[in-house]
Amino acid sequence: MPVANPDEAKNEVRHRVWDLLAEHHAAPPDVHGSIPNFDGAELAAARLAELPAWKQARVVKAVPDKPQAPVRALGLEQGKLLYVAVPKMAAAKPFYELDPTKLPVSPAEAAVPKKAAAFARTVDTDEMPPIDFLVCGSVAVNRRGVRLGKGAGYADIEVALLQEAGLIGDATTIVTTVHDLQVIEGELPETSHDFSVDVIVTPTQVIECGPPRRPAGILWSELDPAKIAAIPALASRAEQRPRSGR
Repeated sequence: MPVANPDEAKNEVRHRVWDLLAEHHAAPPDVHGSIPNFDGAELAAARLAELPAWKQARVVKAVPDKPQAPVRALGLEQGKLLYVAVPKMAAAKPFYELDPTKLPVSPAEAAVPKKAAAFARTVDTDEMPPIDFLVCGSVAVNRRGVRLGKGAGYADIEVALLQEAGLIGDATTIVTTVHDLQVIEGELPETSHDFSVDVIVTPTQVIECGPPRRPAGILWSELDPAKIAAIPALASRAEQRPRSGR
């Protein structure tokens, strides 16, 4: 029996979940192609904030997607140093640094990437401390912690950069917040550059997942040259590779 193409299999699941969310009015009608801005994101953020790992965390890294905005705002409100990826990692230094003691706007405003862009310092991994807690978005995730993003690969690259820099490891808690409809029973396609999540938080439940699975770093052989060229942090690292050895 032929093995399904992993990318095709992932896309099938993504579209199934987007359709399901739209059908149940659990996300905006234009949910297709995005990390779903699901109904109940604030409830999921509040539930996440009760996790012991979150309470102990001092440094948090979060994705810039809309459904994780309540988590970012809570982190700043609670005095956590927050790092947020620049959308599409389009800057030479691909992370915003948000220090809760130096915000010129409210935490809720600072949690919006377009607002943060007006004042936040951008940094690369060599300017960042170790990350205690990492928050990602997902289109779908199963109970083993296998997740699917929207297919652009930015979250995988962010995690790989942090892993390669020694800023995260197996002890770093990785959490995704999603709607209950985004939690898939059974297997999901998984590839070598994918990372798993340790905990899934929905508006109604917390799901502890299996042992952590992380790539060791950037898997250059799996990156398209156009993707490398489009992300300055990757392009600069690619230029340094021949001198540092392969």
